[in-house]
Amino acid sequence: MKIKPFAVEEWMNEYEDGARFNIAETCVDSVSLDELFQLTGQDKKAFLDEFSARRLTYGAIWGAPAFKEGICKLYKTISPEHVVTTHGAAGANHHVFYSLVEPGERVVSIMPTYQQLYSIPESFGADVQLLHLRQENDYLPDLDELRRLVTPGTKMICINNPNNPTGALMSTELLREIVEIAKSVGAWVMCDEVYRHLTQTDQWCESIVDLYDKGISVSSMSKVFSLAGLRLGWIASHDMEAIKTMLSHRDYNLVSCGMFDEAVAGLALAHSDKMLERNRGIVRENLAILDAWVASEPRLTYTKPQAGTTALVYYDYDLPSYEFCERMYHETGAFVTPGDCFEQPHSVRIGYASDTQVLKDGLNAFSAFLRTLEQK
Repeated sequence: MKIKPFAVEEWMNEYEDGARFNIAETCVDSVSLDELFQLTGQDKKAFLDEFSARRLTYGAIWGAPAFKEGICKLYKTISPEHVVTTHGAAGANHHVFYSLVEPGERVVSIMPTYQQLYSIPESFGADVQLLHLRQENDYLPDLDELRRLVTPGTKMICINNPNNPTGALMSTELLREIVEIAKSVGAWVMCDEVYRHLTQTDQWCESIVDLYDKGISVSSMSKVFSLAGLRLGWIASHDMEAIKTMLSHRDYNLVSCGMFDEAVAGLALAHSDKMLERNRGIVRENLAILDAWVASEPRLTYTKPQAGTTALVYYDYDLPSYEFCERMYHETGAFVTPGDCFEQPHSVRIGYASDTQVLKDGLNAFSAFLRTLEQK
């Protein structure tokens, strides 16, 4: 099987470890185990003593009950039997396509988004059709264009809400419109929801699985819950035939997730309200900082994100985005992601959910780099 290089991940692999000011990171500022115990009020010694007494078997093959029950709290209508646990959302996305899409079947995916959502089905021989999101439409899907692309026999519509890299957020009404289009041909709607709940206001952020019986939600412990090191994700759906198929395929490539990882995730999700309070506070404070900074730079523009942790910022300089980001990295230590990783030239993706001081220092370094461009 041939697959296109994963542009954004290759970029992160190459430069992330040496970054001085990492404002490319997309997870909310990560927590240590010590911080997790402090946030949740859990007795660390009791937790670790109890776990240390366990035999390190494969654990609960279909997922630890506390972990799956915690996942269900994030939805309105999901029960544990509707959940397939995976190795991260990356593993979940791959597993959905691997299990449900056949060569030649039509998959409609948005662009820009996380590259998995179009490159993986393309590598499987699917008929991938791209729905391009436009800035003049606030990076929201054009429903008329979607209707043209969704032909009889379409297997799946792939969306990402909130969107990476733009931070666009689809309303419940828009999601319902997409569901109606999917229903007209019996297609699944798979929604990568790894940034769901990281909103700038307190309204409930709808999941596709609570709106459609063939909706498939993918998420993880990484972005929203600051625990990327656990490498845990999940797939949720009411479609029990799809769940059965995914569990069957799961036996070939996963078997079970790690016992310790699931125990820690179960703890975090038992206190998801505290985790969300912390992380919403970070993204709201930091987006205000980013918004003021963009407004202060006359040759930068963007559409302000509505949710998530990322922003797509355009620059008015005659410099390709890879060269722009490489030069800034080497000259200042500020690390962002080239827009060309998302096929968006003359732009960069900024992750604004880092430690607040890191964000401020990184944006100051970014500004210093812009001054050097203006001197030439």
